[in-house]
Amino acid sequence: MQDPARVAIDLGAESCRVSLLRWVDGQPAVEVIHRIPNGPKHRGDTLYWPLDQILAGLEEGLRKAAAAAPEGIASIGVDSWSVDYVRLAPDGAMLCEPFCYRDERTVKSKQAADAIISAFDIYQRTGAYPLNLNTVYQLMADPAAGIDKRAPWVMFPEFALYWLSGRRVGEYTNASHTGLVNLQTGTWDVALFEMLGLSVEAAPPIMPTGTVLGPIIGPLAGLDAFRATQIIAPATHDTASAIAGIATDLSSAAYISSGTWSLVGTVTQTPVTTRHAFDAGYTNIGAAGGGLLFHSLINSMWVLKQCMDGWAAEGRPWSIETLVQESADRSTDGVLDMDAPTLMLDSGMPERINKELARLGFDVIPDVAGNEPLFARTIFESLALRYASALANLEKMLGRKLDRIHMIGGATRNKLLIELTEKQTGLKVEIGETESSTVGSLAIQLAASEAAGQRVTPEAIRKWAERLCRDKAC
Repeated sequence: MQDPARVAIDLGAESCRVSLLRWVDGQPAVEVIHRIPNGPKHRGDTLYWPLDQILAGLEEGLRKAAAAAPEGIASIGVDSWSVDYVRLAPDGAMLCEPFCYRDERTVKSKQAADAIISAFDIYQRTGAYPLNLNTVYQLMADPAAGIDKRAPWVMFPEFALYWLSGRRVGEYTNASHTGLVNLQTGTWDVALFEMLGLSVEAAPPIMPTGTVLGPIIGPLAGLDAFRATQIIAPATHDTASAIAGIATDLSSAAYISSGTWSLVGTVTQTPVTTRHAFDAGYTNIGAAGGGLLFHSLINSMWVLKQCMDGWAAEGRPWSIETLVQESADRSTDGVLDMDAPTLMLDSGMPERINKELARLGFDVIPDVAGNEPLFARTIFESLALRYASALANLEKMLGRKLDRIHMIGGATRNKLLIELTEKQTGLKVEIGETESSTVGSLAIQLAASEAAGQRVTPEAIRKWAERLCRDKAC
């Protein structure tokens, strides 16, 4: 008898994926069964996520998964980017379309928070580096948009879990990224909520990674493949799921998760909240099953994607593959500060890049046909240099050397960036899974089912990640 299938939903800022794990002759095989284009939308001066469109795409993908798995589907898990959330109306429906973390409304709320409690104090309390985009500052900005601060909210991937199971929870790895979880207790920091004028009663209850939320509900529950399906909260923060999908021991290695954002760090057992760590921009967030992910958040392929979108709108379309290939033969002296605030905003990116180059004393790149690979090369060189500085800081704070880098995410297909990273860091780059978040989500689901209600351990997760990666499921 064939083992039941599993589904991993990965909500990405550029595309959302529904992946299906099936067992063929006892061997795992993972297929992306459905892909949904995604991206924030403008409405006037605001930037929001088209949640109804995302949910419609997820339902279509889940129906495809059900049709492809006559043996039945044992579980579904969801992960996504962090910090964004959905407010709920009294009837449990979506109160309003959720804001995107790139919306500029948080600039004023961050300033208001800083006047109440210093950013460094928040960092020491929560371990989360206090960026404008963090959930805490978004929640503070809601009343200015006419949103009741007492309206219940749930983080973005947990809203999808709520849609599927009817249970509103906050999975720990994602909750820890809000800037509102006390680093010592692992629970909501009630005093911080009160200090900043937020309602702790509106926050969801925090649950550990691998919590089984119950059976699927709603119209999908009527499909035969979902007759015994359990909804499981994996590491709902996609980076935590991605690191959980790494099958090798990271005790002496760094990881780089490179996509829209890049995360450069390692797994630690104790938090690091020194002034050095704060000044260097490192954050401490929950890892799947225990421990912490200690890393720096770096603006990454978002910059190139914004350039590509602008060029395409002007009739100059490029694929990432072609840009990588052609930029390998180009050279540039200019490098960017990838963390410059202007590079984190949308639209007009080539112009933003040139303003940054000029500010730093480098020659600008004329934004004309044929120069697109020069922009790409500049971004890749800048990223590799930023990776090197992040790793040097990491080693200094840990007081030990790291012997290799394990790279996951979309950058694993970018040979030029890998070569530049090895050159700048002096470390060997070990190539991991492109869809590591999917591997991690599935590994957590399998470990949670095996644990039968007990806490899921990092060892159990790694065992399943090894199995999935060894047998080349993905």
